[in-house]
Amino acid sequence: MSESRYSVGIDLGTTHCVMAATDLSLVDGETYVLELEPISQLTAPGAVEERTLLPSFLYLPHADELAPGDYTLPWGATEGFVTGELARSLGAKTPLRLISSAKSWLCHPGIDRRGPVLPIDAPAEVARLSPFDATVRYLEHLRANWDFRHPELPLGEQQLTITVPASFDPAARELTAEAARAAGLADFILLEEPQAALYSWIEASAGNWRKQVKVNDVILVVDLGGGTADFSLIAVTEREGSLELTRVAVGEHILLGGDNMDLALAHVLRAKLAASGTNLEPWQVQGLVHGCRAAKEQILVDAEVQTVPVVVPSRGSRLIGGTLRTELTREEVERTLVEGFFPQIDAAARPATRARTGLTRLGLPYAQDAGVTRHLAAFLGRQIDAAAACGIELPAHASFLHPTAVLFNGGVFKAGVLAQRVLGVLNDWLQAESAPDARLLSGIHLDHAVARGAAYYGGVRGGRGVRIRGGTARSYYVGIESSMPAVPGLEPPIEALCVAPFGMEEGTEAELPAQEVGLVVGEPVRFRFFGSSTRREDRVGAVLEFWGPEELEELPEIEATLPAEGRTPGEVVPVQLHAVVTEVGTLRLEAVSPDSGERWNVELEVRAVDTEAV
Repeated sequence: MSESRYSVGIDLGTTHCVMAATDLSLVDGETYVLELEPISQLTAPGAVEERTLLPSFLYLPHADELAPGDYTLPWGATEGFVTGELARSLGAKTPLRLISSAKSWLCHPGIDRRGPVLPIDAPAEVARLSPFDATVRYLEHLRANWDFRHPELPLGEQQLTITVPASFDPAARELTAEAARAAGLADFILLEEPQAALYSWIEASAGNWRKQVKVNDVILVVDLGGGTADFSLIAVTEREGSLELTRVAVGEHILLGGDNMDLALAHVLRAKLAASGTNLEPWQVQGLVHGCRAAKEQILVDAEVQTVPVVVPSRGSRLIGGTLRTELTREEVERTLVEGFFPQIDAAARPATRARTGLTRLGLPYAQDAGVTRHLAAFLGRQIDAAAACGIELPAHASFLHPTAVLFNGGVFKAGVLAQRVLGVLNDWLQAESAPDARLLSGIHLDHAVARGAAYYGGVRGGRGVRIRGGTARSYYVGIESSMPAVPGLEPPIEALCVAPFGMEEGTEAELPAQEVGLVVGEPVRFRFFGSSTRREDRVGAVLEFWGPEELEELPEIEATLPAEGRTPGEVVPVQLHAVVTEVGTLRLEAVSPDSGERWNVELEVRAVDTEAV
C-alpha cells in the first residue's frame, strides 16, 4: 500500500459509475488534491468521448446492428456488447437488449446472480448475462480506461476503494469483491456509500467541518440513488479533546430510488398518450422509462427547462418517421416525484405492506411503498435506542431518534425541491417533539461525492485525514438447531448465536466462548444466518432463544455439503466456532475441531458451495 502513487475511488452506481483519484504525494494533513478521472466511452457508433460519468448500462446488439469498427475504444474493441452512453441511447430504442440496474440484481437473493438472466425480458435470440458478469464488465471498462491513461501506474497497483450501499449484506459485498477480482483488481477495499459522501463533505470543507458540527450532533445521511434508498446515522463524539465521527446505524436495503421515479413518470406519459387515443405495448413502456430518465435529468439539472420532448420507440411505418413523440413537463416531474415519493406524513407513519399475488413475474424485490419519507420515519423510529450510542439524551416522550444535521447524496436530490421536502418533513417531526430543527450540511457534488469520498478514504487509511469509525453495520448471528425428539408438525427450535457484534471492524477476528456445537459433515445441510441493526449490546457468544419480528432479519441461507474425509457421511463433529470479518466486509465463520484441528470455513455469501476443510 505504501508504494501506491494514487488513491483511487470508484462509485459503482446503479445509474452511473464515477472514478476519482488523489496523488498521495501531494496530501498535506487533511488537504487533498482530488481529481475526477475522465472515462472514455462510445457515445455513438465509432465515436469516443471522455465523460466524468459512465452510465451503468450494457447493450447487447444484434449481430448486424453495429459494424466491427463501431466498438473500438482507445484500448481496443469490445465486440458483442456496448457499455456506457451509447448503450443507454441504443437501449432507449430497443430496451429488450439493454441491461440496467445490474447492481440491484446483484443483491437479489431470489435469483441465481451468476446465471444468465439479464435482460430479464429478452427474447430467446438475445444472449443474456448474469448480474455478476455485468458488474465485471463495468469494472473492466474502468480498469482499462485508467490503465490506458496511466500506463506506468496501472490501477491494480494503486490504493483502490470501491463503494457499496451501506445496506448491502455480506453476500452482496462478497459478490462485488469477487467481481473486482475477476476484473483484474486484486488489492482493494469496500466502503459504504453514505460514509463516502460524508468523507467528500469533510474534504470539500477544507478543514472547516469542525466548525459546522459539534459534540453530540447526530448526522443523518440520506442517500437516494438510482436503485436504493440508504439511510445512515453518524454521531459526532469527542476523544482526548478532538472531534470524532462514528457510524452508529444503517437502514435496511430498500430498492427505492431513481428507477422507481422513472417508471412513475413513464406511466404519467403513458396515461397522457392513452387519453389521446394511443395505447402503448409493454416493450414500448420500457423504452419510455429510459426516455423519462433522460428528460427528468435534464429538467432537474437545468432550472430554465420547463418541457422536454420524449420519443417513444415503435415498429412499422404507421407513425410519422416510425416514432411517436410526447413531452414531459417540469410540473409533471415535480408533482409526481414530490407528492408520490415524499408525502407529508407524521413521524408515526410506517411503510404500507400488502398481500402479494401468489404468481408474479421474475423481477427485482422493489419496496412495496414508494413513500421515502415513510421509510425514513420507520428507520428513525427503529433507531431510537441508538441515542445512547450517540451519547445523547432524548426527551422521555421522544418517539424517534432526533438528527441534528442532514447530508443529502444522490442524483435524485439535484432537484432542490425534493431535498427541501425531506428536510421540511423531518423538521416538522422534530418540532412536534419540541426538538430543534436539523440543519443542512451542503457543499458536495451529488453525482461525484461518493467517488471523491472513496479516493479521500484511501489517504485516511494511511493516517492522513479524518476517519469515520464504523465496523459492521449490523450484529450477525448463526442459527443453532436444538436437539429434541421428533414431534409431528413441530420443527426443532432455533437459537441465534451472536458471531459478530455491531461495529466489529473489518480485518478483525472474534473467538467465541469455548462451547462446542455439532457440525454435520458429508451430507447436504443448510446454514441459517441472521442480522440485526437494532441489537447493539449483544456480544460474541450471546445466545438468543427468542426475538421480536423487528429485532432479527433472516439472511439468505447457505446450502452446502461439508467435506467428510475419513468420516461417515452425516456424522456430527464437535467443533468450536471462530468468526472473521474480512477486509471487504464479508463474514467468515470457521468451525474448528478441538480434537483433530480440522477446520471448516463457511462464508456468508451466495456461492452454492464455498466450504472447505483445511
